Amino acid sequence: MTLEFVLRLLMAFACGVAIGLERQIRQRTAGLRTIVLVATGACLFVTLGVLTGNGSSGITQIAAYVVSGVGFLGGGVIMRDKGSIQGINTAATLWCSAAVGVLAGAGHYGPAAAGTVAVLLINTALRELSRVINATPVSSADLVREYVLTVVCREEDEIHIRTVLSNSMYSTPLSFQSLTSEDVPDQPQRLRVTATVRMHPKFQSKLELMASRLSMEKGVSSVSWTAADTEVAPE
Repeated sequence: MTLEFVLRLLMAFACGVAIGLERQIRQRTAGLRTIVLVATGACLFVTLGVLTGNGSSGITQIAAYVVSGVGFLGGGVIMRDKGSIQGINTAATLWCSAAVGVLAGAGHYGPAAAGTVAVLLINTALRELSRVINATPVSSADLVREYVLTVVCREEDEIHIRTVLSNSMYSTPLSFQSLTSEDVPDQPQRLRVTATVRMHPKFQSKLELMASRLSMEKGVSSVSWTAADTEVAPE
């Protein structure tokens, strides 16, 4: 039994090293030591079920607890930065490493090795495929971006500017979100008209053309627009 335990532990360790090296080379949050610890720890927990003689049901229960525990660990490497989420792939790799460790701990060496190869292929070969897909023109992607168009004009021209903005939005592929007006500080008899729209980034030239036309309207002193981060369009 001692020899079998050592073999299972070595298998989990070797699989963890193979997966962890790829993560360490890419300088990910969870590197070599973390991946190896997860795989080895999962193996130890499952081996405990084998050593105590709880049978397949006991091993399955322990494996379920391992999955839950690794889920909390994976949540620790997921970060949110300026609206984008990072670390999901690293968290998934930790999860898969635990699965490989569970297989090794249960004595399934072939599936453990196959799982390790699968994880490595996903993190290497599919990584390059993802880059190729991301390099495709943005016009073919299902994306949306929020734009804020700001026009400063005279008070008496407010209704005209709002009408021009509304007509322009409905005549172009824009998703009209809001249209507001407010006084401009330190500029008496001036108003700031702000329009918020959402559209595909490929139609940004239409927004630029709209801003150019508005800048030539009577009573307009300035026109500007800003764009938020690109988001995936909802299904």
